[in-house]
Amino acid sequence: MKIYEAKDYQEMSRKAANILSAQVILKPDCVLGLATGSTPIGTYDQLVEWYEKGDLDFSEVKTVNLDEYRGLTRDNDQSYYYFMHEHLFDRVNIKPENTNVPDGTEPDADKECARYEELIASMGGVDIQLLGLGHNGHIGFNEPDSSFAQTTHCVDLTESTIEANKRFFASADDVPRQAYTMGIGTIMKAKKILLIVNGEAKADIVAKAFFGPVTPEVPASILQLHNDVVIVGDSAALSKIPR
Repeated sequence: MKIYEAKDYQEMSRKAANILSAQVILKPDCVLGLATGSTPIGTYDQLVEWYEKGDLDFSEVKTVNLDEYRGLTRDNDQSYYYFMHEHLFDRVNIKPENTNVPDGTEPDADKECARYEELIASMGGVDIQLLGLGHNGHIGFNEPDSSFAQTTHCVDLTESTIEANKRFFASADDVPRQAYTMGIGTIMKAKKILLIVNGEAKADIVAKAFFGPVTPEVPASILQLHNDVVIVGDSAALSKIPR
């Protein structure tokens, strides 16, 4: 596990974008595993900037997203499909048919989760998976549990996650209660993992997840067992790790 410290959010975003862009340059037809939320927005902005300068070409890149709210249509501005198009896909030359987000409108959870697993396998797996880190240690929507979920599955979101997400919705009642998410096993199959984290509010969970015991009660702790993990965090997020 390599840990890179950045002085602030902007530098964290640039360092993370550097790692992702190197993957695209070295393997133009790579499979990028992508994440949503406020943390990766700066990283996507940096990738777009380099694309606009002519430094990056996404024409052969394929993507798979970690998760999607169950029940939200793709035109809903809180869906992750919408988020990815707004922040990255519509701003670079990636082919729409090469981008993949779980289908939140598919009512049959087993069917959609099996389809998504097969899709990832058919691409030869993920070359590099971008992750954020939840306050409770969740990655994707894999919440603290008694065991590690293996494959893509439907999850009931915890009250803390619903609480964290309600600022994006008109009211707490509008926040979806379920999501489709890649499982821990699926995430761990990625050849390389890039986790980005910023802010003092994440300092405790960073120390717990990466310097504490591996336990499903802290889902991100499993990353300690992956053979190629890079963490890019700002000084505030890394302030409580052992030195």
